[in-house]
Amino acid sequence: MAPPLHTIDELLNAFRTHNATSPRLTWYGADSERVELSGRVLENWVAKTANYLVDELDAEPGTVVAVDMPVHWRSLVWLLACWAVGATALPLGHDASSAGTAAGTGAPKHPASLADIVVTTRPSAALAASNAVGRLPFVVAVALPALAMRWTGELPADALDYSGGVRAHSDVFFADSAPAGDATAWQVQAGAVSYAELLATADPAGPAGAERVLLQAIEGWDVVVRAALATWAAGGSVVLLDPAVDATEHLRTVENVTAG
Repeated sequence: MAPPLHTIDELLNAFRTHNATSPRLTWYGADSERVELSGRVLENWVAKTANYLVDELDAEPGTVVAVDMPVHWRSLVWLLACWAVGATALPLGHDASSAGTAAGTGAPKHPASLADIVVTTRPSAALAASNAVGRLPFVVAVALPALAMRWTGELPADALDYSGGVRAHSDVFFADSAPAGDATAWQVQAGAVSYAELLATADPAGPAGAERVLLQAIEGWDVVVRAALATWAAGGSVVLLDPAVDATEHLRTVENVTAG
């Protein structure tokens, strides 16, 4: 039996070394899109993204990164990369009010008012919001389609193109320092989750053994991310469905789903 995993670094190492060619994340998107990432490929995407965070965006432990994207395989890569760097992630959907409200007002906070870096599928909105509050975080535009080599829409002048730049970065990531155990790894509606709790809190509700677990993006960040971490920590793999995709018995059979 593999030893329990306690840190994101240990999890990423497991992706590289434990059944590295087996699927760890399979995504079903709209328009019949299917993306399958082995452990090695998933870790490679995380390493490149972590290097992008450090080299292009000056990220370090304590940097706040708003992931203003839908639940998607790319957003899971971004979360893992944030944690590899030691940053604090604010995973958001496309409802900016999920970030909370400004003190003393009923107005929702946009992630641009909370973060040092905003990773988004809506760069124009993020830049407009940051200008409105008088600050300019790094704004990174992320194209969601698997084959996108660059941002396909009009890229605002002050935004960076993740898809166009990430592939130039190293396949191996080495953090300069590990985050403190009590540092905040991510902030969800239920409260802050520390780095020490990141994998530990996922385990109690997680699957037993190396399961092939079906998760649905419509369940939201908190449910999906906790279940994915628990599954991966147990040596399993995740099948993640876009809200437009039905969880049919045929899909479960084809993907050898054993839980969820």
